[in-house]
Amino acid sequence: MKWKGGRRSSNVEDRRGSGGFSTGGGGLGMSGMAGGGIFGIIIMIIIALFGGGDLFGGGGSTPTETPQTGITETSNKTEDEMAEFVSVVLAYTEDAWTQEFANNNMEYVEPTLVLFSGQVQSACGVAGSQVGPFYCPADQKLYIDLSFYDQLSQEYGASGDFAMAYVVAHEVGHHVQNLLGIMDQVQGYRGQVIETEYNELNVRLELQADYLAGVWANYVQEQGVLEAGDFEEALTAAHAVGDDTLQKQYQGYVVPDSFTHGTSEQRMRWFTKGFETGDLSGGDAFNIGYDELELGIDFDGPVALRRGESEHHPYGRQQPDQIVWLRAYS
Repeated sequence: MKWKGGRRSSNVEDRRGSGGFSTGGGGLGMSGMAGGGIFGIIIMIIIALFGGGDLFGGGGSTPTETPQTGITETSNKTEDEMAEFVSVVLAYTEDAWTQEFANNNMEYVEPTLVLFSGQVQSACGVAGSQVGPFYCPADQKLYIDLSFYDQLSQEYGASGDFAMAYVVAHEVGHHVQNLLGIMDQVQGYRGQVIETEYNELNVRLELQADYLAGVWANYVQEQGVLEAGDFEEALTAAHAVGDDTLQKQYQGYVVPDSFTHGTSEQRMRWFTKGFETGDLSGGDAFNIGYDELELGIDFDGPVALRRGESEHHPYGRQQPDQIVWLRAYS
C-alpha cells in the first residue's frame, strides 16, 4: 500500500506508555519510514478478535488514565512505523465512510483509534493484548496493541502492510455497524435465543464487517494507493482468522456450532464481495439463509466451497427475523 505521505488521522490516542513526545491533534510526529505492516491473529481471538466476544457491546467503567492525543515516539522504530501506518489507514477509512454515508444522506461520525501495550481500559471493560484488536461500541473506539503484529505474522503467515490495513478496516466496519444500529439489534438477541443461534448472528455480524472492509479496500483502490499483492495479503489474513482454520490448528477438529466469526472461505468471500461491490448496497448478511453466506463468488483461494455446499451446514439455516440492514436498501 502506498501510504507514505498520506494524511494521518488526528483521532488517535496513544496509551503505550509515558515519555517521549506527543504531536497533539495533528497526528504522528515521526518522519515516515518504509512500509512493512505485520498482521496476524492469536487463538484467543476466537472469542474477541475483530470486535466480537465478551467485549461486544459491553458496559463497564470509562478509562481512568489520561490519554495522549497523537502518537508518542518510542524506542521501537518498527512499532512506531506501524503506529504511523495505522494512523494513515484510519484517515483513509474516515475519507471513505464520510463519502459513502453522504451518498446515503447520512453523516459519518469518526471513531478513535487507541494504541496500547499489554492491557487497556475501555468502556467495555479491561482487555489484555491476548484478545487481539477489538472495537468497543460503548465508547466508539478501536483498540490495537501493535506488538502483536510481529508475532501474528510469524505464527499465522498473514504478513504485509495491507493485511494490517484489513484489521483496521474490519474494526472500523464494526463502527459502521454501530452507527447503523446493527450492533444494537444483534445485541438485543442476547439471552433471547439459544447459544448456537446467537453464535450464528455473530457470524453474520463479522462477515458483514469483512464486507465493509472490502468496501473500504475498493475506495483505496480508486485512490490509486493499492500495490500489487495488497488484495492477496488481505485475503490471506481473512483466511488465517477463519473459525475453522483456527480450530483445526489449535484443537485438531472443528465445532461449527461454536463458530462466531465465520469460516475462512466465508471471510474471504465477504471481503471480496465488498471489494467488488464498492458500496453498502450488497452488505446485508442477515436477511439471507445461513447457507447463503457462502456466496457465489468464484476465485482461486485456499478453500473451494460452492454456494449451498458448506461442509459445516449442509442443510442450511434460516435467517433471523427483523434485522434491519439499511433502510435505503431494505
